[in-house]
Amino acid sequence: MSLKCGIVGLPNVGKSTLFNCLSNAKAQSANYPFCTIEPNVGVTNVPDDRLATLESLVKPEKVVPATVEIVDIAGLVKGASKGEGLGNQFLANIKETDAILHVLRCFEDGNVVHVDGNVNPVRDKEVIDLELQLKDLEAVEKRLEKLKRAAGTGDKDAKKAFEALTSVKAHLEAGNSVRSWNKDSDDREIIEDLFLITNKPVLYICNVDEASVVDGNEHTKAVAEAIKDEDAGMLLISAAIEADIAGMDSYEDRKMFLDELGLIEAGVNKLIRAAYKLLKLETYFTAGKKEVRAWTINQGFTASQAAGVIHTDFEKGFIRAEVIKYDDYVSLGSENACKEAGKMHIEGKEYIVQDGDIMHFRFNV
Repeated sequence: MSLKCGIVGLPNVGKSTLFNCLSNAKAQSANYPFCTIEPNVGVTNVPDDRLATLESLVKPEKVVPATVEIVDIAGLVKGASKGEGLGNQFLANIKETDAILHVLRCFEDGNVVHVDGNVNPVRDKEVIDLELQLKDLEAVEKRLEKLKRAAGTGDKDAKKAFEALTSVKAHLEAGNSVRSWNKDSDDREIIEDLFLITNKPVLYICNVDEASVVDGNEHTKAVAEAIKDEDAGMLLISAAIEADIAGMDSYEDRKMFLDELGLIEAGVNKLIRAAYKLLKLETYFTAGKKEVRAWTINQGFTASQAAGVIHTDFEKGFIRAEVIKYDDYVSLGSENACKEAGKMHIEGKEYIVQDGDIMHFRFNV
């Protein structure tokens, strides 16, 4: 799957530090704006305890986890929609992503400069929201100009699109993001090919200090209040803590460090899973002696589409899928035991794959 999340935010909020923790790529990280100029791209494994459980049961030669692609994008400033700073480049890069991880600085530290002089995550959020909305408004106005003549001649489709986009324009001009426009309306299909930035799903990542990583602070409470009417998630994470964890060599050291902080797991694990969910991705497994592998699919994929993720020939020549539910496989311990217990189901090409299904495909090309 080629879907990817873009890490965005104002300069100096911790984007590149988080990115370095998320991937093996080493993005430059420094205490000044525009440290990141070209977008850094990293592919990171999706933490999934189910894979380890299957490994212990099957004992394969190798294990292959699911992955998600993360892009670290240059910081944005006021006026980006008009080309200020690295605005045009930033907006072009973010337009190519499928979901947004919006990092907000929610910690005080006089040694780390803030581009606007003081810490105010709600203001920072509004700065970026406004620039993205202005860029979307520009795209909508261009499309409206093209539709105007056709709508005036009585073309029903053009008229419907013109009316829908006029509504979108008013929504943006009122300071709203497109993702909150007519959420349950069929009209949303009309705007899909515009790939509007504020129509992308978003997760707000509050970068906090060590003391606030469990319960948050006044800054994170303000963010929660500001996004309460948005269709968006929020995650507390400390980039400084994650950088310390990433620098530790042993599992025991990391576990001890997390225990001391009262944390169950590293924040990046939560972030990766959240990014996977934000992209509306799910996992199915194949399990054999040579390999246990997690395969990434879109929510709602049929069995034949899921087979095509392995190879296009699997989809073209699809005959059937042999499906075992993860819980059945774990409780019974093997594929043969599931067969004998009647827990292996034969499904056709229209079967909707469920997250965690263990599958074997029969095909003929």
